[in-house]
Amino acid sequence: MSSALERLAYHAAQRLRTSWYSGQKWLSARIADGVAVPPELAARMPERARILADLRALLEQDWRNIAEGRYRLPEDLVIRPLAALRKAGRYFADLPRVEERRRAAAKEEVFRAAPAGDYPRYFLQNFHYQTDGYLSRRSAELYDHQVEVLFGGGADAMRRQALVPLQRVLAERGVRRARLIDLACGTGRFLRAVKSNYPRLAVTALDLSPYYLDAARDALRAWSRTEFVAAPAERVPRPDASFDVATSIFLFHELPARARRAVAGEMARLLRPGGAAILVDSIQLGDVPDYDALVDYFPLAFHEPYYAQYAREDLAALFAAAGLALEESRVAYFAKVMTFRKAG
Repeated sequence: MSSALERLAYHAAQRLRTSWYSGQKWLSARIADGVAVPPELAARMPERARILADLRALLEQDWRNIAEGRYRLPEDLVIRPLAALRKAGRYFADLPRVEERRRAAAKEEVFRAAPAGDYPRYFLQNFHYQTDGYLSRRSAELYDHQVEVLFGGGADAMRRQALVPLQRVLAERGVRRARLIDLACGTGRFLRAVKSNYPRLAVTALDLSPYYLDAARDALRAWSRTEFVAAPAERVPRPDASFDVATSIFLFHELPARARRAVAGEMARLLRPGGAAILVDSIQLGDVPDYDALVDYFPLAFHEPYYAQYAREDLAALFAAAGLALEESRVAYFAKVMTFRKAG
């Protein structure tokens, strides 16, 4: 397929994708009451046209990365109608329960259920007011769909931006010799993109939730050189200097400050000299000044107890204290991609 035809196919698929998820976001807002925007934030909220323009800019950057050979065209870009309808059905069936928790500020059902296992206290809550928090198969099945709806179909494209610094690091280290660990791998969505591009790369998927780890196993079942570890990201049961790359995708904003420092320290400990820590996480205050009101509103609309403090955290200083120097930071829609290096 020529580059022109590939570009046409990519953008056609993305238009369908963003329409599908944005439509569900619109419908969700009509079904659920949500949280009113405080007057002091309402006046500073960005226009919808600005948000859509930034989403288009993300997708254009995604395409440029593909066209320039930074990563492959995703195999699952095209929505499969029956599977998509099933996921949407489950999502909307669960939405009233999420809204009921939001109205009641019910955020600790998971903690009260006292699930079996050694989990840190901060983990035992209903993040986003979602059913079962992160501790059920149902939650793992819904999660990726929920996130795509939240970001209007842009979540996968934001995650893929981490493949750009990853390509540079692997060119230095050698794919067959390198090892990567993904902290809080979730359902394995990012690692699936990694293995699709680098099938010979040895990867370790780590997560606290056995249900999400099972979903990651399923997502990566087509590839070898994978291992799965159930553990917290602040206490990784692996020796010092075991990995060339440590990644973290949308983890840090869900950690309290002390755990955030501990995870940064673990990433530094796990990396070999010259290795890289690559983060994809929410933008922070000041990254996109026009979005500052949205950043302040987000923890009010969703149960994100550590987000407000994260939004003000100096991540460069946090990682510098752990021994990792900031190499690059750039915004990708509502995310930013940061690369840190350990001294060689």
